[in-house]
Amino acid sequence: MQVIDVALPLILICSAQAFAQSQDPAPKVEPARSSHSSQSTVARNPIANAGFVGDEACRSCHQHKLDTYYRTAHRLTSQTADKNSVVGGFDEGANILKTSNPNLFFRMDENEKGFFETAVWGTPPDTWSRTERLDLVIGSGGKGQSYLFWNEDELFQLPLGYSTVMGQWINAPGYRDGIAKFDRPIIPRCLECHATYFKALEPLSSSNRYDRTNFVLGISCERCHGAGREHVVRLSSHPPAGSDLAIINPAKLSRDRQFEVCSQCHGGQGVRELAPAFSYVPGQPLGNYIDLGPVDPKADADVHGKQVVLLEKSRCFQASANMSCATCHDVHEPERNLAAFSQKCLTCHKVEKCGMYPKLGSEIASNCIDCHMPNQESKVVFVDVNGKKVNPQFRTHWIKIYPSSSPSQPQ
Repeated sequence: MQVIDVALPLILICSAQAFAQSQDPAPKVEPARSSHSSQSTVARNPIANAGFVGDEACRSCHQHKLDTYYRTAHRLTSQTADKNSVVGGFDEGANILKTSNPNLFFRMDENEKGFFETAVWGTPPDTWSRTERLDLVIGSGGKGQSYLFWNEDELFQLPLGYSTVMGQWINAPGYRDGIAKFDRPIIPRCLECHATYFKALEPLSSSNRYDRTNFVLGISCERCHGAGREHVVRLSSHPPAGSDLAIINPAKLSRDRQFEVCSQCHGGQGVRELAPAFSYVPGQPLGNYIDLGPVDPKADADVHGKQVVLLEKSRCFQASANMSCATCHDVHEPERNLAAFSQKCLTCHKVEKCGMYPKLGSEIASNCIDCHMPNQESKVVFVDVNGKKVNPQFRTHWIKIYPSSSPSQPQ
């Protein structure tokens, strides 16, 4: 079976799990509003993003970090749909996705009013269609993207996405080929891992209604450092007011608290929300906000969205008193270079100790990653490509010896 490496953000998994798709191929005129009677609730009302000042308030002191961070996948993980954010092709021929259903195809269009996705049913001249605007982009485009649209104050996922790796439009993850559905709701937990803030209009964990004038796209500085208003006020005074900087530096947190800053998204979707989405404060116990489920070191953890769990299974982590995500990752910089990551390994490991050293020599120092953290197929994510279920690959964070892996050329 062909394996395709495409961008499949967490939003696609939690939205798919929150909404079981019908297989009825008939088009719907409007997305159906969710029934509140079947929804789970969160005890507290949604909170406002009080104390947030936005990234630009950081620029006067942290210009370099802000400039490089703006090029990272975290910062670009959600954007408004425009010429700079949408990576799919709209030229004639490249803008068509035929499906396994001879009575259905999709067309992607661009004009002065924006970007649009159209599903066309039937056989000419007897055809009918539904068109929706691409309002929001999910995914930086390094591997691919998904797209969302507004229906009044409700937010839904469009049935087509784009694979940068394949260079074509594809069925969005979880959507069956040959089916056109426009009613997959985007719930707060999905957005929580792809945006800084969305003001929910209902205190329901499964609602997809939001204030369209009150949201912040991308993962901003304040998602990891906490609200910055008091920090800016104190540092702007002359002299600075007091020694307390009133900002959270994750590097100074305990290892558990550091992990939790990342685990809010990279620890999995979770099994139960204990507080509204976007209410987590870095440095506070994550378990007060969401129950990520029991940690069983013997249980199989999927490579999608479980990076922290997989890292904790690693001997490298278990043998270290202070290893964390930041040991290898600098979230302020775009990171794609496997040779650079490999140098992190060599701060603890000697290349001569590697079992492949007698065969490959010192060249293995340029790529520890493909051997010891290989790309693996997800067992929970799939893309329907030409009627075939394809499980995409993600980089595992369980660091160990994989006998079947071999290094590729450094990237």
